[in-house]
Amino acid sequence: MMPSRLPLILVAASTVLLGACSTMPGASMPASTYSQASLPAAVQVPAGHKVAMETVAMGELTYECRDKVGMAGVTEWFFAGPKATLADRAGKQVGTYYGPPATWEARDGSKVSGTQVAVAPSGAGNIPFQLVKANPAMGSGAMMGVSYIQRVALKGGAAPATGCTAETKGARVVVPYQGDYIFWKAV
Repeated sequence: MMPSRLPLILVAASTVLLGACSTMPGASMPASTYSQASLPAAVQVPAGHKVAMETVAMGELTYECRDKVGMAGVTEWFFAGPKATLADRAGKQVGTYYGPPATWEARDGSKVSGTQVAVAPSGAGNIPFQLVKANPAMGSGAMMGVSYIQRVALKGGAAPATGCTAETKGARVVVPYQGDYIFWKAV
């Protein structure tokens, strides 16, 4: 082998090795490519915010059969609370979602709750898209500075269509669901 080709071969080999390392688990992920352009306007995060964290929730929503507010003798399924794990895009658990009140907690102990701003339909059998304005975070960590939380990419979780009657008041039903929670911070 000629000595003048050796540096070129070393550069090529280094490039291949670095490329392979960037796809290994634990390697830093590329910048988010999340776009909210296809979402209804009501649940889009206002300008001046950027994605801080993308998570996938897998869990369950509990509904309880109760009297409808202000309508004596009429019953409905009432949302009683969530219970889900939050994973990053690589599938590693990064937190939990529970309530009431609705609380997103990172593994580092920081957590945030919020106030619903808007919802929009997301398809039959699915809970709706949602936009939440975050309250100030408790604890320091991943949830510090979160300003909005968006619920998107939903599968399941809707309340049952039947089964809530005066005779079944107090009954609880647990419904599985999956969805993405996108956490936003001010720029």
